[in-house]
Amino acid sequence: MLVTLLAPYVDTCATDLSLALDDAPRPALHVLQVDLPGAVQVRLRLLGASHQVVLRAPGTALTETVACLPGRHPDLPDRVHDESTGYRFTATVLRPGDEGLRERVAALRADLADDPYALVGVFPGDVDAVTAMAVRPGGSGGALGWRTWHAYPQTRELVLTETVVTPR
Repeated sequence: MLVTLLAPYVDTCATDLSLALDDAPRPALHVLQVDLPGAVQVRLRLLGASHQVVLRAPGTALTETVACLPGRHPDLPDRVHDESTGYRFTATVLRPGDEGLRERVAALRADLADDPYALVGVFPGDVDAVTAMAVRPGGSGGALGWRTWHAYPQTRELVLTETVVTPR
């Protein structure tokens, strides 16, 4: 789902982001709820130029927030792997330059615009100011995953995250 947001762009660059698990719900600009087989519910929440994913499944409750978090020192880890919860997270920051960023964001918008498991928010003033999220249901061993993209045209950065949750 492609949505045009009516809110100013909030985050400034990749180095301002933090990862928080089980954070309280934050005000969302747009929400997409994805209901999957097995009583699995995923809410994709656009927060400014950030995201929050809320997962509810039998035996699993998780909230992942990647955002500029007030009162918290910015810290977006490259990798988190928690065996006890089955949570795996990776983050990568790309700096593709102006043209490379435009091409990547255009392809992302085209790929995800009609995907019922995806939410793409475009911010006013710059078509390359995008936050996108996509759920990937039905992984091996009952795993559920999602990917996110945060485009920062002012710094020519693209932050990619990938999360996989395997029920324990």
